[in-house]
Amino acid sequence: MIDALGSVGSLLLVGGTSDIAVATARRYLDERPLRVVVAARDTPRRSAVAEELRKAGGRVEVLDFDADDPGSPARMVAGAAASGDIDVAVVAFGQLGDADQLRTDAAAAAHLAQVNYVAAVSVGTELAGRMRTQGHGVIVALSSVAGERVRRSNYVYGSTKAGMDGFYSGLGDSLVGTGVSVLVVRPGFVRSKMTEGMPDAPLSTTPEAVAEAIVAGVRSGRHTVWVPGAMRWVMSGLRHTPRAIFRRLPF
Repeated sequence: MIDALGSVGSLLLVGGTSDIAVATARRYLDERPLRVVVAARDTPRRSAVAEELRKAGGRVEVLDFDADDPGSPARMVAGAAASGDIDVAVVAFGQLGDADQLRTDAAAAAHLAQVNYVAAVSVGTELAGRMRTQGHGVIVALSSVAGERVRRSNYVYGSTKAGMDGFYSGLGDSLVGTGVSVLVVRPGFVRSKMTEGMPDAPLSTTPEAVAEAIVAGVRSGRHTVWVPGAMRWVMSGLRHTPRAIFRRLPF
């Protein structure tokens, strides 16, 4: 249960090997020991993350989660709830994909949509049902500014984030009055293993900065946060840029 000071007793990381998920767990563990459930594919990276969080003071549990498996979300959420309530769940899985390949490879485009959107919808639906039953909880959905207005350079990825963002925003509205809430997080370019080797974009940020925004957003009961905050105004301008001009922009 999240106490009056905003301290969290249990944290579920869906896509628990992502840099943002790990940074969020470490940020919470800086405040107090807590139960952390790392849900991800069974890889050496998952084992390393679990050990890292145990050393940081977490009571760590590990669960299998595979976004390619339609049955995985239900099993994962049931497993996470088997040992107690889920106070905060961070939905942090996703893929960037190869933009050049995605333009011509229908199978690759469909797979990205499965991972970034379809699986995210399934996970959100399962989490909302479980949290409604327990009467409390916060779902943190890692979206992206790429979904705010889809760019021609990465329109497949951007469209999956636009869909994911819309789903979780609507889910949050549907949960008002239940004790359950949704925080949609819209980072800009995050310097992480997902973007390794790519040049920094303007207003680039870090997993640690996103984690700080998540903790602050959950504590204050916000429904949306931008990281960094200035991205809100940048994207507002781009959202209202005429299409004929927008399509000519060099990104």
